[in-house]
Amino acid sequence: MAANPYLTGNERALLERARFGIAGAGGLGSNCCAHLVRAGAKKLTIADYDVVSESNLNRQFFFRDQLGMKKTEALAQNLRRIEPELDIELVDERLDESGFGRVFAGCDVVVEALDSAAAKTALYTALAGRRVVGASGLGGWGRSADMKVRRIGGGMVLVGDFESDVTLGAPPQSPRVGIAAAMEANAAIALVLGLEP
Repeated sequence: MAANPYLTGNERALLERARFGIAGAGGLGSNCCAHLVRAGAKKLTIADYDVVSESNLNRQFFFRDQLGMKKTEALAQNLRRIEPELDIELVDERLDESGFGRVFAGCDVVVEALDSAAAKTALYTALAGRRVVGASGLGGWGRSADMKVRRIGGGMVLVGDFESDVTLGAPPQSPRVGIAAAMEANAAIALVLGLEP
């Protein structure tokens, strides 16, 4: 991919030098990674233990011929179709609090893209005081204007509507998951460029 013509030389250098950690390669994480790479990120550490399944295709950056592949490997393959010259570290394991701290130790900003509340809490605890972008409230359809950004102390940014849980009545759907993923990428880039506190 040619250098992003809308970036200054300094912005390009900052984005290419920064390492972005992505905890989870599902709907949020896979789409967030695509946005990061298209924006100029070159270094990613992606952690996920799952494989691509049929139920993922309605909202995740995977394709039918990747069913059964490890999500990390499939995502790296797709991202390299956007930008072949990526430095991608893949971590194929389920992480706990100590694992989050170990895996993302060298990252400049970490994107939380996890499904479980317990895993989210473990990540936030492990990375307290670090620059972390998380998501909360993105189930169902519509209500796009309800999606917001909150800055929380210690370099943390949270995106979403902060109330709509993913349930049978409000399942994860591509439009709202995609909005949240784009918001996470936007916030992570802004943090690296020094545009967020």
